[in-house]
Amino acid sequence: MFHETRADALTAQEASSPLLDVPYALRHAAVSTWLNAGVAPAQVAEWAGHSVAVLLRIYAKCIAGQQDEAMRRIFDATQDDPGEPDDQDDGKSSA
Repeated sequence: MFHETRADALTAQEASSPLLDVPYALRHAAVSTWLNAGVAPAQVAEWAGHSVAVLLRIYAKCIAGQQDEAMRRIFDATQDDPGEPDDQDDGKSSA
């Protein structure tokens, strides 16, 4: 029934897309896109109706290769905020 309805509802170009080859392909594409966009796995799991463990087991390959971005985020998070005063003496006397 899925394939018959798909053929009736979509254009030939849309019907030939691998994203709609099986019912869950579009859902898989969405979840993969969210993970690759950097959405937190816990949030993606909630949206997808998975536990985080199931999400990571199924979609771990989607987030592989993101080490450089992860390291940049860690580096950025550990840097002093330029808007925050530091503990150094600013040269003004308190006398």
